[in-house]
Amino acid sequence: MTALAAKVYIVGAGPGDPELITVKGMRIIETADVVLYTDSLVNEDLIARAKPEATVVPSSGMELGQLVDCMVDYVRQGRSVARVHTGDPAVFGAIFEQMVGLKKQGVEVEIIPGVSSVFAAAAVLGTELTIPELTQTVILTRAEGRTPVPEREKLSTLAAHRATLALFLSATLTKKVVRELREAGWADETPVAVVQRATWPDQRILRTTLGNLDEEMRRAGIRSHAMILAGWALDPSRLADGGAFRSRLYDKTFTHGFRKGVDGA
Repeated sequence: MTALAAKVYIVGAGPGDPELITVKGMRIIETADVVLYTDSLVNEDLIARAKPEATVVPSSGMELGQLVDCMVDYVRQGRSVARVHTGDPAVFGAIFEQMVGLKKQGVEVEIIPGVSSVFAAAAVLGTELTIPELTQTVILTRAEGRTPVPEREKLSTLAAHRATLALFLSATLTKKVVRELREAGWADETPVAVVQRATWPDQRILRTTLGNLDEEMRRAGIRSHAMILAGWALDPSRLADGGAFRSRLYDKTFTHGFRKGVDGA
């Protein structure tokens, strides 16, 4: 394999299943001189693919300054660094502050996208998050906890759109989630699905409703590593009556650049 440049590669490792990583992401892990990874979240089977002579550094015990200094030091030694994050680093990946620090030190960064836990969760649930004439928007956000959110992005404000919601980092905030969605006019019978550790061997799935969410999460003991999806796209019965929610793409009367529609009369 071609040697990597002496810079930092921020690699999205995917949600858990070691096969759910891009070919490029795997190549970088396998060829990097240094693999700095989020050991509390990233599957160790991926890290085991690092070359024998690579330096492997777990990062869960580091604060921001230590992380940046570590990467800068290795790059200045002429070594390539794979900074491995869970999921896709662009969504709640806390990479912005790392890149700011690296840029100040003149270190080049390349980002390799990964499979986000929101899409892994949808896959294991066997659902599509955007269904024609039902919902065409997915809002990726989180409930407000110790880290505040901008006033215009309060959950109750976003929920007013009645789009499908994907809530990261919110498993301990279900009382707040329920309260704010009710404030936005969501009914208690709105379908909700929770996937804990999506695609890992110990993955857990909880299907419930908004009104029962907090109690069922408490009873199941799910308080971390969980994706909460809410909205009518999560209703399993939609697969049975899906004929009412078809896209135009495969409609035989619909003409597009690769197919001429036929008269539906």
